[in-house]
Amino acid sequence: MAGLYSGTSGFSYPSWKPGFYPEKLPSKKFLEHYSTRLNAVEINYSFRRLLPESTVENWIRDTPEGFLFAPKAHQKLTHFQRLKRSEFTREFFDSLNILEQRNRLGPVLFQTPPNLACDLPRLEEFLLDFPEGVRCAFEFRNPSWLVEPVYELLESRGIALCLAESEKLVVPERITADFVYFRLRKGEYSKKERQEIAEKIRQFREDGKDVFVFFKHEDDPAGALYAEEILNSQ
Repeated sequence: MAGLYSGTSGFSYPSWKPGFYPEKLPSKKFLEHYSTRLNAVEINYSFRRLLPESTVENWIRDTPEGFLFAPKAHQKLTHFQRLKRSEFTREFFDSLNILEQRNRLGPVLFQTPPNLACDLPRLEEFLLDFPEGVRCAFEFRNPSWLVEPVYELLESRGIALCLAESEKLVVPERITADFVYFRLRKGEYSKKERQEIAEKIRQFREDGKDVFVFFKHEDDPAGALYAEEILNSQ
């Protein structure tokens, strides 16, 4: 059966005490504890700045082999340049080399702004600088992107359509890569909903697709506990 990587968007949340983190656990130990219960984390830090080598080395040191980091693409690419081809694309991917070389790099998430409408030629050109062998996923937050030509382009490049779920937009369950990337953004999921998610994940894995699932972080540890439950259910 293919792999399952389950976690949350970030890990540095004191508000997760004592439901997920022990009450007396210092913040510098958060990631180490997190990685004993979950096996992947989405990194928001990379959305605003390139990852410093020292920070990445510390993350690797504090987590076991097999634990993966899924960086969010820098906002310069998605929000400022708005998918315009530039040298910064290569610079951004180069900043992930350490994670890739140490087998710790999960999919890279490109989250486009809601006011960016579909521009297929622009996306096609933007993808030309993507390196081979790095898994990537696109979360489109403008519904104009959710059309067949976009899916076909992603599929031709082995890039996943991010299956993002929120109160505002639900992305169709269109699989465009050899892995599946879920972003489950609702604040609360019922027991029945979590069971349905777990079954859907199991089916994808039986079909040979690795699955990455990240719950939303909130002011309480619910998302982390959901992610742990999903991981343990498999």
